[in-house]
Amino acid sequence: MTSPHSLTSRFSTRFGLTHPIALAPMALASGGSLAAACAKAGALGLVGGGYGDLRWTQREYERALADTHGTSAQSRLGCGFITWKLDENAAALDWVLTQRPVAVMLSFGDPRPYAARIAAAGAVLMCQVQRMDQVPQALQAGAGVIVAQGGEAGGHGMDGLNGRATLTFVPELADWLATHAPETLLLAAGGVADGRTLAAVRLLGADGALVGSRLWATQESLAPLGAKGQAVATTGDGTARSSIFDVLRRKNWPAPYDFRAIRNELHREWEGKIDALRASPESARAQYDAGVIAGDFSQAHATVGESVGLIADLPPAAEVIARMGTGAADALRGAIAA
Repeated sequence: MTSPHSLTSRFSTRFGLTHPIALAPMALASGGSLAAACAKAGALGLVGGGYGDLRWTQREYERALADTHGTSAQSRLGCGFITWKLDENAAALDWVLTQRPVAVMLSFGDPRPYAARIAAAGAVLMCQVQRMDQVPQALQAGAGVIVAQGGEAGGHGMDGLNGRATLTFVPELADWLATHAPETLLLAAGGVADGRTLAAVRLLGADGALVGSRLWATQESLAPLGAKGQAVATTGDGTARSSIFDVLRRKNWPAPYDFRAIRNELHREWEGKIDALRASPESARAQYDAGVIAGDFSQAHATVGESVGLIADLPPAAEVIARMGTGAADALRGAIAA
């Protein structure tokens, strides 16, 4: 294994990257332009196939291919999906596999039914997990990369009763993989948003990081500009994990998963009253829908994690990746010198 004091890692070597970073395949935010920008900057660019909308996935993946046409960056493109939605309709996955992605990431469900077709297409299977007891299933599916998602992450993840923190989950899983599946690569997700946090997860034993919130807050991201602006103005105290926005958005997520976003006025109104919201959601949904239409993010949601406190601007994705790489190298050199 490459020394954790180096930014070069098994992950960067395996995928031909200059930075050990993968774009989190965030639904409706990680579109083709963002994935392509990350790939051109030397990271792994994963389009957010999310809920498996075929037309959206086709449009955005084709945009990523067009933006990287004729360059080596095209070999650094892949896609990610919500596994339990594929159980309802896997047409978007099947289409993506015809485009020869380098990797496919599956999260939130059993990846095994899709493993054979992903392998047949020549793509590396990446499986996101939130607990140690999910890891054997991912390995049974043939995962080449395991993504350890901590509860700090934005968007969907394991609820507070069942989830883990990145700081302890990553080294525990790194030790377990070293014994049981030493060839399997490990990425850390949740709270990685600058050079220091990228260096930290390398020191914890990860081969790299899956980066969501920091790349969500970039020029190429498809997230609404108003949501991005709210994120820049929010500290790390300003997010919460609950099922409130899933109810408001009519997303029937299975337990034990819920959703981290900025804790805005509408969210606060329903905290501690989730059962009442589920029983009678109509009025709150109308407020939420109106907020989306108006771009009012006191009502609509902004999907970021606890690392929002490390986000102070909205640069191009390539600048974020370069900053993270330089900052991580500096931090690791400082750790060695100390």
